[in-house]
Amino acid sequence: MFMQCASIDLGTNSARLLIGSVDSRSRIRPLFFKREITRLGGGFSKEKGLSLEARKRTLAVLQEFAGEIQRHGVKKIRAVATSAVRDAVNGGHFVGEVFQQTGITLEVIGGRDEGLLTLRGIFSGIRGEGDVLVFDIGGGSTEYTLAHDETSLYTKSLSLGVVRLTEGKKSIPAMDDKIHRELEILLADLSLAGYPEVSPKTRLIGTAGTPTTLAGIELEVRDYDSRSVHGHILSLDSIRKIYARILPLTPEQRLLVPGIERGREDLILAGTLITMRTMERFGFEFLTVSESGLLEGLLLTLQSDS
Repeated sequence: MFMQCASIDLGTNSARLLIGSVDSRSRIRPLFFKREITRLGGGFSKEKGLSLEARKRTLAVLQEFAGEIQRHGVKKIRAVATSAVRDAVNGGHFVGEVFQQTGITLEVIGGRDEGLLTLRGIFSGIRGEGDVLVFDIGGGSTEYTLAHDETSLYTKSLSLGVVRLTEGKKSIPAMDDKIHRELEILLADLSLAGYPEVSPKTRLIGTAGTPTTLAGIELEVRDYDSRSVHGHILSLDSIRKIYARILPLTPEQRLLVPGIERGREDLILAGTLITMRTMERFGFEFLTVSESGLLEGLLLTLQSDS
């Protein structure tokens, strides 16, 4: 009998809960999963940090999560907050609010830890032999991790997030320019770290809402099912066609496109641009979509600590 554990990923755009156990071979047995788009980073400002409305929305969801954790009799929990909370001047205050109202202890992690935990979670669901480049597009940042045979070689967090790009840049050219500048920073840093080129044999794996949404659009998924998108391979050509299709649509019109859920209709352009420019800059023609990532990585750390 394996102990039931819970992991919470509180991101800039969504909050996710996973309850499950891990067997002796590090295989995750999920019992319960819930995801809500809270837009915690919506209305973010350097001066004021997280907005009151965003905090209220997120606290309501975390109270629901706390109820599920109690209902399932979970004894071990690891809850982390990423870009929005770590960058907010009132991030510490929000962590206190979460504990007072839900009993959940929220751990604010850095970009490097986020990338390494995401890598661990991805390899619980996709085999990682050879060279792999993983990218995790979040609401406030994007983490890039280079690995060989499931061992991390390099990881870096960039100030590229779909919420911040969408709210902070008022035009597609402005978004594109920001993405270009951040990718040049990544390439220069990779070179300094001893990786001036990514091997042609390297596989690209993408996780989080953008890659899974793109897979859902290509597969015309009307009712989201993680099993249908996990492991799906997207071509750069297909992603370009999706981008051309959704670019002229209004956010409300995008909601009519199978695969786009409410809460992502305004963010999918920024996410698709990040994906396309990453593939173009590194020379990738294909992208493998992973449904697993940070949540699963967190669950594995709980099992290894028990």
